[in-house]
Amino acid sequence: MFELPKTTMSLLVISIASVSLAQQTDEAPDEQTVPVAEETPDVVLADEFANDLSEEERLLLEFERYKRFIDEGSMDEADIAAKRIVEMAIRLYGPQSLETSKALNNLALVQHRTGQYDAAIQNFETSIEIIEISEDRLNEQLVNPLKGLGASHLANGRPDLAVQTFNRATHITHVNEGPHNVEQVEILESLAESTLRMGDMKGARSLLDRIHVLNVRHFDNNELGLIPSLMRRADWQHRAGYYNEERATYRRAIRIVEAKLGKNDPQLVFPLVKLGESFYFFDMTQSGPREMIATGEIYFKRATRIVERSDIVEWPEYAETKLALADFYIYADGHGRARKIYAEVWEFLSADEERLDARRDWLEQPSAVIEEPLPTRAGGGQASSGQDYFDCTIRVDYNVSKRGRVRNIRTEANPPEFTEMQRAVHREIRNRVYRPMLVDGQPVDSGELVFEHSFLYRQSDLEKLRQQQTVSQQADRSSET
Repeated sequence: MFELPKTTMSLLVISIASVSLAQQTDEAPDEQTVPVAEETPDVVLADEFANDLSEEERLLLEFERYKRFIDEGSMDEADIAAKRIVEMAIRLYGPQSLETSKALNNLALVQHRTGQYDAAIQNFETSIEIIEISEDRLNEQLVNPLKGLGASHLANGRPDLAVQTFNRATHITHVNEGPHNVEQVEILESLAESTLRMGDMKGARSLLDRIHVLNVRHFDNNELGLIPSLMRRADWQHRAGYYNEERATYRRAIRIVEAKLGKNDPQLVFPLVKLGESFYFFDMTQSGPREMIATGEIYFKRATRIVERSDIVEWPEYAETKLALADFYIYADGHGRARKIYAEVWEFLSADEERLDARRDWLEQPSAVIEEPLPTRAGGGQASSGQDYFDCTIRVDYNVSKRGRVRNIRTEANPPEFTEMQRAVHREIRNRVYRPMLVDGQPVDSGELVFEHSFLYRQSDLEKLRQQQTVSQQADRSSET
């Protein structure tokens, strides 16, 4: 008889014990993309009748509760429900059943969302193992838990393992759906993210091109349907630092909308704003002639004109578009123009309670206009397999002036040996431009703000730094004598 791995069986015993304790005390125990919950036939049953139901009906009822908690964002309650479902599935169908595999997948999904990545990895792996034994190693039911396993590896600081997992999921879709299936796009996007985090820019770019070819093929007779994939492609190009290519992608999206819907259609607003923002960054890979347009001001202005003339633009898009133009003026030291627009948006967002919430989020605290990505690992290069990673935190204390510039910056690292990373974070925060904090519609200097950046390091990285410091201290003592 098939048995669950000891590590996971221990986890299940602990999980079930936690559920029993929660029932006695009425207290609940404590982004890449993870898969959706595995589906079970819908039932609509009242909780008060649960005692009169069969075990199968109670399982269905618990799954409905689980889905409701997920939809509501009540993750502690969803965690308890998922553990109950695992216990019930094992009792009803056995530990090697596909029903148990689905239950473990859903428990792992909750654990991923609550940051319990080690537990999520164990349960995704067990779900996969059950399917491999019950079906085969190329069964399409493996794709969902493989996506979740890859996402958890990535969130847990192991992009190398994530790459292996997403590659396997992609291969399974090829076997079952063919090499050009569009269903693999989501997996390829996760694979590109993993590759990017490993520092393999060339590999990430190759994957982006592959994703683009699949989308173009799929939307061959529907250019407007291609727009969302173009926007995702541009976002990826931005993150990889290919800013000229990002601009070309946004321009292509703009041309499609103009040709199909007209030059004043509100669907132009988002790509215009994103195109304008791309000019905050300089493409270091550019070898040809530089662009004649030095800033994105004309794109921000055009987007603003469209929202001001449109009768169908929702108020959040109207406010965010105006703010994008004001942020540009803060960046370009056009503080008088920026203050005027900020005051207009402040008044616009003061109309009702819903807009006041947005005003608090968007204007009553500083918000970064431009920010470069910070390193996610010490040591540089690509992540390597078979090594444990640990968390290091850089804390930054600073203020933002009414002109959107960082002042009074102080940083510290924990562990303190990572001074190079500390300097990199210090330099990035110091160079950022912020939308200033507003009071009564006018920019003011902020109070003290705190930013924390976490990155991963290997024990060998820390030991190397300590050895370097020891050598440096010995050299200093020798020079003194």
